[in-house]
Amino acid sequence: MTNADTITLFHSPQSRSSGALTLLEELGAPYKLHVLNMKAGEQRRPEYLAVNPLGKVPAILHRGELVTEQVAIFIYLADLFPDAGFAPAIGDAQRGSYLRWLVYYASCYEPALVDRAMQREPAPHATSPYGTFDTMLETVVSQIRDKPYLLGEKISAADILWGNALNWGVMFKLVPEDKAVTDYVARIVQRPAAIKVASMDSELAAEHQKALG
Repeated sequence: MTNADTITLFHSPQSRSSGALTLLEELGAPYKLHVLNMKAGEQRRPEYLAVNPLGKVPAILHRGELVTEQVAIFIYLADLFPDAGFAPAIGDAQRGSYLRWLVYYASCYEPALVDRAMQREPAPHATSPYGTFDTMLETVVSQIRDKPYLLGEKISAADILWGNALNWGVMFKLVPEDKAVTDYVARIVQRPAAIKVASMDSELAAEHQKALG
């Protein structure tokens, strides 16, 4: 790949963009970081709101095209580097399941987790995007109770997304420490790419805190 193919990741340490950074490392993708100090409110400044009006990370810029929303970024990146083997190809029997679990994260898990964190009652079942928290969580946990990864024996980008998400959920005591969950999280966060990103994030977070004075 040429320099024009380098992916710019808009990143803030120890945030949702850490998952995207981990995926970039797993894929062996050429990237550079545009780091935002969210503690200093840099994500709310006009220059970044021009990138993402919601003031959220991650976002990526690639070949002049901007991609926001974590799941869209995961789909885009994993498909961009097919030789890395982190996404079933279109036409593969597992492609549908792969996409299901990626989108399930955004459409069900995140809304449910936010409601739980805010101690809010879910919307009535007919209008709730996820039904009940317990049903939502068991639906995904049942997929990893008897196999190492969501698609079976082979890891995919969906596992990088979910491993990070469940790790944070357990740390903040929003997700119960079910053995299937903790074993699954360990398989993801103990991978070299995840360990590297955690170290990078620790250094960046310390720099950001120091910058606040």
